[in-house]
Amino acid sequence: MSNRLPDFDPAHATDEQKAVLQEILSGPRGNLNGPFLGWIHSPEFAQHAQRLGAFCRYKTGLPLRLSELAILVTAARWRSQAEWYIHYPIALDAGVPAAVADALREGQTPTFDNPDDGLIHDFAVELFESRRLSDATYDRAVDRFGHVTVVNLVGLLGYYSLVAMTLNAFGMRAQGQTELPFAE
Repeated sequence: MSNRLPDFDPAHATDEQKAVLQEILSGPRGNLNGPFLGWIHSPEFAQHAQRLGAFCRYKTGLPLRLSELAILVTAARWRSQAEWYIHYPIALDAGVPAAVADALREGQTPTFDNPDDGLIHDFAVELFESRRLSDATYDRAVDRFGHVTVVNLVGLLGYYSLVAMTLNAFGMRAQGQTELPFAE
């Protein structure tokens, strides 16, 4: 999975590591695919990060399609091999059109049939590129989703950037991943 971190052996896990792993495995994810076996080397960090991730993935107030679209925008922005590999099929199952996802992977601006999809894309891209949001984009998002969900959307984009940085920094791949969606 990674040649930058020592292999993690659950048989030699500390009590703190076992607690984190158990919480992840018994939660809505049910697996350790993603950054978790990297983060487990710092169990306190892993615990905080995985709890934030569970919120960002499942409780933002956005429909799953929009959350997964935001994750794909983030994965494409970071060219995160494992993040894309994991979330691409989830996004398609949630209703993100394959043409939209493929355009993102290829670094193109997709054509959106759904205005909410376009808004999520514009919000994420503007925030990533300019590190700010124009009043117009911010106001559109708040008018459509409300302040709480916009706060949660910013959190989701930040969390999945953290995931992408972790996966990229440690050269991690997803379980079963044999192909790379982005050239290296």
